[in-house]
Parts: sequence; structure tokens; C-alpha cells
Amino acid sequence: MFRTPGFMGRTGPILLVAALLAFLPACEHITGPGDDPSPPQQITELPRDLTAAEVEAIQASNAFGFELLGQILDQEPGSTVFLSPFSASMALGMTLNGADGHTFDEMRSALRFDGMSEEEINASYRDLLELLGGLDPDVELAVGNSIWHRQELALRSSFQERVESYFDARVQGLDFSAPGAAGTINDWVRDATRSRIEEIVDDPIDPNIIAYLINAVYFNAGWREPFDPELTRSETFHPLEGNPEPVQMMIRDDTLRYYAQVDGYQAVDLPYAGGAFSMTVVVPDENYGIHRLSDELDANAWGDLTDNLTTTRVQLWLPRFEIEWDGVLNDPLAAMGMPGAFQPGADFSRMFEAADPWIDEVKQKSFVQVDEEGTEAAAVTSVSMATSMPPLVRADRPFLFAIRERLSGAILFVGAVLETPPAPSS
Repeated sequence: MFRTPGFMGRTGPILLVAALLAFLPACEHITGPGDDPSPPQQITELPRDLTAAEVEAIQASNAFGFELLGQILDQEPGSTVFLSPFSASMALGMTLNGADGHTFDEMRSALRFDGMSEEEINASYRDLLELLGGLDPDVELAVGNSIWHRQELALRSSFQERVESYFDARVQGLDFSAPGAAGTINDWVRDATRSRIEEIVDDPIDPNIIAYLINAVYFNAGWREPFDPELTRSETFHPLEGNPEPVQMMIRDDTLRYYAQVDGYQAVDLPYAGGAFSMTVVVPDENYGIHRLSDELDANAWGDLTDNLTTTRVQLWLPRFEIEWDGVLNDPLAAMGMPGAFQPGADFSRMFEAADPWIDEVKQKSFVQVDEEGTEAAAVTSVSMATSMPPLVRADRPFLFAIRERLSGAILFVGAVLETPPAPSS
């Protein structure tokens, strides 16, 4: 098993460029694979044509995903990474609706939505999610959005209306200082990811945090043509750094696959269920390398690669694996063009009635398991908003008090309340 807390962890080439699951359906739950062993009916086209704005939004999302992946690899060049650009884009897309001025412009540019209006961006999220929501009934998919804020700070009604309308977000005020506040948010995360992500918010909540904008994605699908577990055997994996190690290698050599070969790397496409969703595995040549692949495989190159996939017989060796990853995305996102959003002075004036917040942290946790039957994956992205909150003094436990004359400093009375004090008699 690969485990990669933060940007650190086991080393090795990235196997899942297909982690770029852009614009997954916005549905609470789609019942997944059934017990019928025969392949589901194949899906060969979308139920309707994409609009020009939807095409532009998909291209922007893919560009954002590849650049985010590249930024993370540059920071930790020897570590395995598994992330959901879709989840990060969705959480930041909600946050964008509270931004204004230079902060809005920076975030829109970092998300690669340059030239699109807020209405076009929001509508593209909503319409594409609705379009893909029922595309493959044999894929279990859940996408959820939520916003949790300090109950004493009111969200602007216009902001709340937008995130509820376009992102189907649950919006809830909480007493962040109360015991169990973080647990309430984490319970939602756990339910949304079928317990694959246990928590995203630390307990206790920092007094300066005033809101969490959270996206959760869960995906579970069987291969259209499963691997035969009897063919799985121990083979050697050669990591980017360190010594070769044994892995359980799944093997297929009897099936026609979607395959492409480009100077420097090969790709094979593995469809799930009805074929609408797939995993695309891209393996660079030994002398080409994973980092050169990441640098050169942008959204345009990715489009060229997938357009050139052809059906041919392929012998495929793919490890069984499980990855848990988490990372803070502040630095990669700042490098992609939105540094001002992480600093006091950021303009999120369209989010709260009376607060001047900035983004404190963009954090993602993800999970993926790949075996002979299929793939289970989950990711959660949290955007925490901070401001300079006044200190909270809450005398709900033993305390000391004094009555004094301020100018001379003389203390007239002093007390220590250790038991529950009775209320005044009148």
C-alpha cells in the first residue's frame, strides 16, 4: 500500500493521470454495479451535445488539473500523488462566488476560467453535472458540497443563494467553539465518502477560522472487463528513487484495448461499466521520465493523446494498489496565479455581511483502491476562511475575578468560582 501524508511518502511514478475526473455528476447517490456478470450496455455518446461554454469549461478544468499536478510534483519530485482536481475546482468555484475585485480575477485565472463570466462558470458547473449525473447507472457516484460557518456571522443572502442554486450546497451555521463542532463537519465528510475519508477539520477549530467550504467526491465502479485474479502474480516495481520492490501485478493479454503510443510514452484506456468513465494509464519510456511527462502533458497534449486512442490488442501489466494522500494546496495555487487570496486584504466581501476574510488553507485528502474488480476512489477538498476574530472569553468553567480601582491599582475584592454559581435572587 502507498501512503502519502502531506506531500511526503512512498516514491514512484504516477499511474493515474485518469485521476483528472473533471466534471463528475452532482448527484447524492447513484446505485452502483449490480450482480449481473455480463458487461452493462455500452454507452457510446452523451445524451445531448455540449454547449460552447461547457466545452470551454471542460478545457479550463483539464488545464487546471494538469497544472496543479505539475506544481505538486515540482514541490515533492520523488513522491506519489493522487488528487482530485475536480474536487479542488468545485470547492474553489464555490469560494469564487464570494470573491470580488482583484481576488475574483486572480482566482478565475488560477482556475483557468479566463474570459468566462461568473454566470457562465456557475452555469457550466451546474449544467455539466446534471448532464453527466445519470450517464452510467452502473457506476456509483456521489458528489456533495457544503458550507459551514460561525453562526454569529451571517453569510450574505446573495452568496448563499448562488451556492445553493449552482452547487446544491448544504449551508449551516455552527458554534465553532462548542465541543463537537469539528465532529459535525467530519461526520458529513465521512458520510459523503462512504467512510473512505474520516476527517478534514481539526479539533478544536482555530478561533480565527470563520468558515469551511467543502467538496466531497466518491466513485466506485467495476471494470467493464475485470482482470482474472488467477493471473495476478508478484512482480518487481522500480520506483523513481530507492530500491525495487515487489508488487502484486494484474495481467491481461487477451483483450482489445484503447491504446496510443506517442514519442516518449504509451497510454492505455480501461473503461468502467458502460464505458462512459475510464481510467487512462500513461507510462513514460525509461529515458523520458515521469517529470518530463508531467511538464509536457498539458490539456492540449492530453486531448491529442485521448483523440488518438485506437483499438488494438495490448498486453497490460498493472499493479494492484491503494493510495492515501493528503496535501495543502496553498503554495501550488499561489504559484498558479492567486497569491492574494491567501493574505489579509483579500476581497471576499461578497461572502459575509460583516467580516474581511481570506483563505487560510486549501486542503485535500484522497483515497484510491485499484484491484482486479475495479476502482474505488474518494476525495475531499476544504477551503477554510480566516479573519482576525476578537478573542473569545467564555466563563463556562472555573474562573477568578477581582473588583479593583483601576487608577491606583488597589484590589477591593477577589474571588475564585469553582462551583456552578447561583443566579442573583432578584
